[in-house]
Amino acid sequence: MTSLPRGHTKRWLLLLYLVLLLASHAYRRLHHPALAIPPDYSQFMAKAVRDTTRDPRQRVRLVYKDSGPFEEDGDTIPVLLLHGSPGNLRDFRELESRLAVDRRVIAPSLPGFGLSQHEVPDYSTLAHADYCLQLLDALGIERVHLVAFSMGGGVALDFYERAPARVASLAMVSSIGAQELELLGNYELNHIIHGIQLAFLWVLEELTPHFGLLDHDVLSVAYARNFFDTDQRPFRKILKSFQPPMLILHARNDSLVPFAAAREHHRLVPQSELRAFDSGNHFILWTKDEQVAADLKDFFAKVENGTAPTRNEASPAKIAAANESFSTIKVQAAEGLSLFILLLLIVIGTFITEDITCITTGLLIAHGRLPLLAGFSACFLGIYLGDQLLYFAGRAMGRSAVHRAPWKWIVSEEDLRLAASWFERRGMMVILLSRFIPGTRLPTYLLAGAVRARYWIFALYFFVAVALWTPLLLGLTLIIGERAAPLWAQFEHNAFWVLVLTLLTVILFLRGVVPAFTHRGRRLLVGRWRRITKSEFWPQWAIYFPVVLRILSLSLRRGGFARVTAVNPAIQLGGLVGESKWEILQGLSRSGEFVAKTLFLPKTLSAPQALSRVREFMARQQLEFPLVLKPDRGERSRHVFIVHSGEEFTASREERCNDSHAEDLVLQEYVSGPEYGVFYRRFPNQERGEILSITEKRFPSVVGDGKRRLEELILDDKRAVCMAKSYMTHLADRLFEIIPRGESVQLAQLGSHRQGAVFLDGRHLLSHELAERIDLIARGYDGFYMGRIDLRAESEEAFREGRDFKILELNGLTGEATHFYDARYSAWEAWRVLVGQWRDAFAIADLNIARGAKPATHMAVIREVLRFLKRRGG
Repeated sequence: MTSLPRGHTKRWLLLLYLVLLLASHAYRRLHHPALAIPPDYSQFMAKAVRDTTRDPRQRVRLVYKDSGPFEEDGDTIPVLLLHGSPGNLRDFRELESRLAVDRRVIAPSLPGFGLSQHEVPDYSTLAHADYCLQLLDALGIERVHLVAFSMGGGVALDFYERAPARVASLAMVSSIGAQELELLGNYELNHIIHGIQLAFLWVLEELTPHFGLLDHDVLSVAYARNFFDTDQRPFRKILKSFQPPMLILHARNDSLVPFAAAREHHRLVPQSELRAFDSGNHFILWTKDEQVAADLKDFFAKVENGTAPTRNEASPAKIAAANESFSTIKVQAAEGLSLFILLLLIVIGTFITEDITCITTGLLIAHGRLPLLAGFSACFLGIYLGDQLLYFAGRAMGRSAVHRAPWKWIVSEEDLRLAASWFERRGMMVILLSRFIPGTRLPTYLLAGAVRARYWIFALYFFVAVALWTPLLLGLTLIIGERAAPLWAQFEHNAFWVLVLTLLTVILFLRGVVPAFTHRGRRLLVGRWRRITKSEFWPQWAIYFPVVLRILSLSLRRGGFARVTAVNPAIQLGGLVGESKWEILQGLSRSGEFVAKTLFLPKTLSAPQALSRVREFMARQQLEFPLVLKPDRGERSRHVFIVHSGEEFTASREERCNDSHAEDLVLQEYVSGPEYGVFYRRFPNQERGEILSITEKRFPSVVGDGKRRLEELILDDKRAVCMAKSYMTHLADRLFEIIPRGESVQLAQLGSHRQGAVFLDGRHLLSHELAERIDLIARGYDGFYMGRIDLRAESEEAFREGRDFKILELNGLTGEATHFYDARYSAWEAWRVLVGQWRDAFAIADLNIARGAKPATHMAVIREVLRFLKRRGG
């Protein structure tokens, strides 16, 4: 039985998943089990709430239990029980039965939980407080004792803020409150954690075909939304203004809400009474229900007979303590579940970004949120496990790892080549060095696995490297964090920005100051600065961003972007994207003597078949190595190789034709001599065209002095240092070679600015003979009106005279004029030239359409762009 090709298998699995997902959603929508409300439960249809705004057009079902004596004697105040998250009214089953003996007890399941409506606009404690107020209004109850468990504490505080006169007292049982004692102690950071939790549970519920099995899970989207929608920052202010009596019941070993939170609430509410449980945990509501009920009954009796103190009756000493700033209070380090969650986040965070995770950990330690040993251990474990993961990824996938997700997103084949050279030269000590040189660790560790270096030796080196790096980074952050502590205290409300500032300071130190201790690091920093300040080295997106706005304007006025694809009817999409180099060169067949000899190599050929065709091509065209191998539909010289032998051809082809991104290739004769880019334009209503731009491409070199290595020569060169990574990747096998005095080493082999060629304005080379020759060649390609012709000539004189040159490529719509990359020009020249080019392109396209040419559809453009992005990602 034959198996499906890998690509088809993926498609069938994706189709199966989509079918199951659709079936699951359909089942969940159609299958609604009857809502069975127990006979002793009631329901109330409340107005939907978002924050404090009620929507009378939308109703929300609120299920509750109302028990105990309904005839009030005037002295006995009803109790409102507020459950936590996740939870529902059943959490109070034992407590409710004990309290309802002598007073009325109302226990609702808040929206999103239990039998109450699950889909509501707002799950925050603020919205829940409003639902409770609506329920009491419907029941005709004016005043209540609030008993709040866990997250219910937030509901109770918001309830008090909305209606203080309706709160006789508040009992907080294992309850949340002050934001500073919750998880990381900061709203923005906690919000991120809650957002991650919400996203995970949403994906689990909505993107997993579970056919309703997860719809009633305890950890639901409603539970996550409750935390995500709630803002705990106002709770401190509410606690500081809370007037009625308060009872705080909390276990010292509570792993969900630390006992430090109970102490802080007790401090902020000076009239409060704190009863600590030496045994038990967060769930004393159930495990200590008898004692909790007894404490509550005693507290209610004191409130109702007037012996429970209010804020005005608290002692002056307690009031003074309540007025102290939180920043002067010693913060208790995280413990229990909070500590576990923090440490788990640190370990996971190191897989994403080691430096920022370690810096954040150091700040948490400096601010007392995290024990030093625990924080260090989590960072060490996460980094060490991450190093192991990189090693085994390289070992399992070999050098092809850089072509697979997620590695291809963060490391390139060029990075791996450079690491290979460094690795082979300096051996295992490179593991230690890479830990301190930004950007080298990932490719180096992948390579260590790819070459199957001895694991136990490398595991030891990994251990030593992490043991040196982690204390250094944490220690630096601790020093800065301690310096920042007074700022934290002074700007308590801006603590998040103090943290961000500290984070940026440490990153700047690591990325800017640490590399400056070495000559290599200093020169790379210089190169980075020059790339930022000189538009010649700006990335393509920076050059094109202002131009895109102009293109959008032209598109809107001309009837859509796809219209411009009619600029060159002979070329697919006019040369916008995805055009075939082979097909274009075939279109130039009338100018055969001026076109480089080229061979098309389909991706379906086996390695022996491809090599055989190459041998036949070389014999027929009387060619010898080197030859140029490139993708048929490549862009900006990506993945272009100069091959010097049959073996090198086979290796380079296999690198571009693996399972993840097989593609057609073209093999072309290697043409020596100076290279030029000639930008040509002809309007369809004109008989002759013209040359608008000539780019002279030069290949930079460095000259040896008999003392310095090639790497040092590149770094010390004023211009080469700006393209150091590109040059060192290309010459990775020679970087540590000392170049003899007077010997010149060419740094770039291809006429690509991206790969280090120097572009100069060559418009002074334009002559009548050259213009005539280029115009003749362009008009010989029927359906071509605008684009750039890349060619190499025997000499500058031959180029001027329009003779003895070979066309390497012809690029259509996106083959822009490139003379503006000359260092003499600013970005303004680039923008001026490119805007003019696109304006001409739309004008030419309009004329071609008037003559009967048909532009591509927008869907065809989008489809080809997606294909291009897929190829480029591969």
